[in-house]
Amino acid sequence: MHPTNGVSKIMSEPKFQPGFRFSVLDSVVLVVGVAVSVISWQQIMWGGFVVAFVVGHFFLFCNVFRVSRSLELAWSALFVTVVASTVVTEIPGWPIAVTLSLFATGTIIVIEMRKPSYHGVCWKHINPDLHKWWEEHNV
Repeated sequence: MHPTNGVSKIMSEPKFQPGFRFSVLDSVVLVVGVAVSVISWQQIMWGGFVVAFVVGHFFLFCNVFRVSRSLELAWSALFVTVVASTVVTEIPGWPIAVTLSLFATGTIIVIEMRKPSYHGVCWKHINPDLHKWWEEHNV
């Protein structure tokens, strides 16, 4: 008999659970994020905004649209670059930094929703063949 007694196989098999998701950990992240955002806002307004913006995107990308890791990282790289540049040099400035970030958000969501693996909110209408794709790729 294999030394894992089948435990690793059970733990490694992903379950088909598309759509919106919400867990206790998500609620903790949101509560802590809101608290940190409020406290930061009182000290430095842009700091509170940045925390709220990032926490909001965490929820949007991870729970609502279920965005792939590579697209999340691409958004993060853009956001960190434009925010750091705005904080340090005031270029491109907050309006442009926010606009670029929101444009990237929309673009990433559209890209994700067009994938045959899309499994976020409204997946039944957007990607009715998801179950077939899942069976072909998670055997």
